[in-house]
Amino acid sequence: MGTDGWSGDAPFSYTAKRFAETGDPGIVWEGHKAGMEAAYCEIEKLTGLDALPPSGFTISCFPANISGASAGWTRAVALLDD
Repeated sequence: MGTDGWSGDAPFSYTAKRFAETGDPGIVWEGHKAGMEAAYCEIEKLTGLDALPPSGFTISCFPANISGASAGWTRAVALLDD
């Protein structure tokens, strides 16, 4: 999953308000819980997505391997169909 935002989750200010109202810890980082049932990669802060066509491309991602880290950067490349 890729997004041009900071996260696939709701903005934290909104989540914090909901948590203060409900006390439900299940609403914190909801988007990050998607990987509990099936593995997935979440790539955040992508740029240039508006330059892509609606279809006809494949995205390849080349992540940096950072020892001991749970995240890192990636070079995302759009391969346009002929």
